[in-house]
Order: sequence, then structure tokens, then C-alpha cells
Amino acid sequence: MNLTFFATFIIFTSILSMTIKRHNRSEKKQREQFWEREERANQVRRKPLDDLDYVTIPLEELPTAVMAGDPVVRDCLDMLHSLSHEKIVNLAGYTNTDLKLTYGTANITVLSQYDQSFTLLAQTLQKWAEALHGGGYAAEARQVLEYAVLAIHSDAGTSYRLLASLYDQSGEQEKIAALYNAALSLVSPSGKTIARTLRENYPYLAPSRSEP
Repeated sequence: MNLTFFATFIIFTSILSMTIKRHNRSEKKQREQFWEREERANQVRRKPLDDLDYVTIPLEELPTAVMAGDPVVRDCLDMLHSLSHEKIVNLAGYTNTDLKLTYGTANITVLSQYDQSFTLLAQTLQKWAEALHGGGYAAEARQVLEYAVLAIHSDAGTSYRLLASLYDQSGEQEKIAALYNAALSLVSPSGKTIARTLRENYPYLAPSRSEP
């Protein structure tokens, strides 16, 4: 009995040791590949930024007159007016190394600014939509959220959830399905998490193979 236990223990420790060594080799290889890629990225010269997908804010098409006297809405509108004069790009899902390889090391600061402006835009739109929804303007909140989610591809999970609830209230299940697919198509890592949350809330959504 003791011999059997000892033999089993030896086999277990051997397998565990091999697994740990394999994991360590894999991690080492990943680190080496990362630093090799980073070194190449740091040598890339500045490239034009003309092909970036710049975001525009169509203030004239959004419900800017609704609840304009509300302090929260006013702050949101002021921020949107300010951002409308900035260059904005959605770079979610791209690492600094990716950006340096594509556009050159010298552009990383300005690209980070573009991406930060996009994050601020997405946050402002969500805040605005919540204020409109809380004030009883569901249609206007929906309009803002559709711009955020479907037009500029924000990856704010709260925007997806609120928009889905508005679709659900009006019985538009097909639009929730479209929202689910939009989440799965996001480059951002949070896309699949958003999709999974939507499917948990609306079980009739057919699971996608790309969803974890």
C-alpha cells in the first residue's frame, strides 16, 4: 500500500515538475519575443497619421437642446464642445508597441493623447445618456448611446447595458442581437466580456463561437 502511494507520489511530482518547467519555458519565450518586438518598435521612424480613423462629434445631430439647463447635462455639453476641437481616435485594443511599430516611436505621445480624448468622449456620452434617461428622456438617451456604441464603437460596458435595456423596453430583440454582435466585433479585450454579460441578461441570444 505504501509502495503504491509512494509510486503515485513520484509520478505526480514528476508530472508537476515537467508542467512547471514547460510553463517557465513558455513564459521566458514570451518575454523574449516581447522585448524583441519592443526593440524593433523603438527603431521605427515617425510615419504619417493620415490613415487614422478620426472621430467627429456631430453635435448638430444629437439632442443638445434637451435638459440643457441641467448642471450635469451642461457639463457634458461643455466637454463635448471642447472635445469637438480635438483630434480623437479609438485605439482600444492596441498596445504602445503596436502603435510604435505602425506609426513610429515619435508619434506615441500624440497617439496617447488621441486615445485619452476618446476615453473621455465615451465617458462623457455615458454620463449624458444617464442624465437624459434619469430625466425621463429615454429616446434621447438612446440616440446618444447609439452614437457612442454603434457609430464610434465605445467599449463602455455601461453604455451597452443601458442601450440594451432601452431596446428591451420597446421589444426590439433584434436590436439587442445586433448590439451583441457589435460587442463581439470590438477590438478591445472587453468586447467579449460585454457580449457575455448581454447574453446572461438576455438568454435568447444565440452564443457565438468567439465568445469565451
